[in-house]
Amino acid sequence: MLALRSKRLVYLSALSFGIIVFTIIALRTTTVQDSIARLKNTYIDKDTEEKDKTPHPKYKPPPSFVPPPISDPFPALATSTPPPIPSYNVPEKDVWKKYGVPIAPPLVIGFTRSWPMLLQTVVSYITAGWPPDQIYVVENTGMQQANTRGQLTLQHPWYLNHTALKKLGVQIVQTPVLLSFAQLQNFYLSLSYTHEWPYYFWSHMDVLALGHENGFEGVTARAGEPGYKSLYTLCLEELNRTLATDQRWGLRFFAYDHLTLQNPRALEDIGGWDTLIPYYITDCDAYSRLAMKKWSQKDANCGVISDTSSALDNLLALYRDPKIEPKFTDPNPPPPPPPEDNQNKKRDGEPTEEGAGPDMSDPVEYWKVLLRVADQMFHYKHGDRGRNTWQGGQHGGRGEPYYYDSLGFTDALDVLTQAGKEVYRRKWGHRDCDLIDGAGLKFEDQWQVVQDW
Repeated sequence: MLALRSKRLVYLSALSFGIIVFTIIALRTTTVQDSIARLKNTYIDKDTEEKDKTPHPKYKPPPSFVPPPISDPFPALATSTPPPIPSYNVPEKDVWKKYGVPIAPPLVIGFTRSWPMLLQTVVSYITAGWPPDQIYVVENTGMQQANTRGQLTLQHPWYLNHTALKKLGVQIVQTPVLLSFAQLQNFYLSLSYTHEWPYYFWSHMDVLALGHENGFEGVTARAGEPGYKSLYTLCLEELNRTLATDQRWGLRFFAYDHLTLQNPRALEDIGGWDTLIPYYITDCDAYSRLAMKKWSQKDANCGVISDTSSALDNLLALYRDPKIEPKFTDPNPPPPPPPEDNQNKKRDGEPTEEGAGPDMSDPVEYWKVLLRVADQMFHYKHGDRGRNTWQGGQHGGRGEPYYYDSLGFTDALDVLTQAGKEVYRRKWGHRDCDLIDGAGLKFEDQWQVVQDW
């Protein structure tokens, strides 16, 4: 029995060895190798290849420099009411009635993004004498009720503090959706119907407004002296003069359209702003059509309206707080220069050291400092930095309601701007602003002429 088992064991061992040898020989033959290769190509490699074909997005590299977070330029407003404005700019109650105008003149200021810039603009008009209850801030953010509910934070590009604006005493109006510049202008026109405004002023949100507090020959005496007129008073005078002397007035420009007095009837007559030209050069279109229809457009003087790209570090400066030194900071600064290039250079908005400083307890002397800083702000905006870089100063808000990438929004605006310029060229057959003097065009020529270049 033991011998039989041994034979079987030998037999099985030999059989196993034979199978192994046969398999090795078979694997080395071309036919079997080809079969295995076909199996691999058909099933194994194909599955791997399909996985490799899955699309993978290629992401942009992260920015090499991210500007620091912006700061609230009016922190005192969070814990207290606004301080008094300079006494000589305080408007007499219902003073507009003395100028024979039918209603108190509304000032409309549109806002889309950059809260510090808007706040500076509003505070500057208030401290220059414009009654807060006659100022209408139009929230054109597309954020629906997020700002009303306080759901956005300061670093969100479309943040707007309703509580702060109400403390200042201004009115707030919200657009139902985000509007382009041209659409916003037509929205102002619709407000004139809602409120029965026979006229209104409107201002850009990136300005700093100052009256002629040191006096201006032929316009106003020095602040505190007989004959002084605030910015608001001079606007009332211009409004009265315009209504009394010009039956076909269209616009009054104060520093181009940084502050504008608008006649709604004139806009009606030209069909409003062309919303197919949404941003830059849409002003050329609208103002040229007003001129073609013989609506007057004249320059007027009510003060210094500075076009800015930055906000004062502390807006208490506009209230002439002697403890505050007027300075400004770029909300979206460029990357810092190399250390060797940064030596002996003053920071933007840093005051110069030239002899004894002014008496900051004197509001008019303080105004002179503000005027100098405003001039620096203007030249900074129109220098090498780029005039619209301020719009990208806030980079936060991710995860908050209605978040939209700030850089992406800027890119999208650039696309829409270029498209609008092309619409303008095709509409008028002319590329530049000089539609009348440079091309001899008339109102009826819209979309009727071939290009002239």
